[in-house]
Amino acid sequence: MPDEEPTYPVAPDELARFGELGREMSTLAVLRHARIAEQMGLSGTDHKALDLASRAGGPLTAGRIAQLTGLSTGAVTGVIDRLERAGFVRRVRDTEDRRKVLIEILPLDEERYAPLFVSAMDATENVLRRFTPEQREVIERYQRDLIEAMRADLLGEVP
Repeated sequence: MPDEEPTYPVAPDELARFGELGREMSTLAVLRHARIAEQMGLSGTDHKALDLASRAGGPLTAGRIAQLTGLSTGAVTGVIDRLERAGFVRRVRDTEDRRKVLIEILPLDEERYAPLFVSAMDATENVLRRFTPEQREVIERYQRDLIEAMRADLLGEVP
């Protein structure tokens, strides 16, 4: 068995505190991104589906977008329709299998949308300044591990 990282007990009150912090952070993130999405002419779901799809590289099938987002293929079809109408994606034929339709993520107009994210980046920088580089490494590890666990949970995988 490969070397596993040590684990430590987590007291119920500590788990509750972290759970509450995560819940509040999630709520605020959803509200922030709903506001950003609205300013981009999208719904919150469409905005985050676009974000996940663009991070995965592309072009992607609708099925892969459904996998990444945890949405049904029917819901993804609607998301793709709306993103295509808004000019964020386009449907293209697979060059190797003309029967297959791929979703190509179009380049984002960074200059147009960057101002929507400035306050979030400023807040992140101001908070990070309060921690040493070593503390930031621990925070980053915590966030990466939590993201991995949440992604596995969403996709029904074992972390």
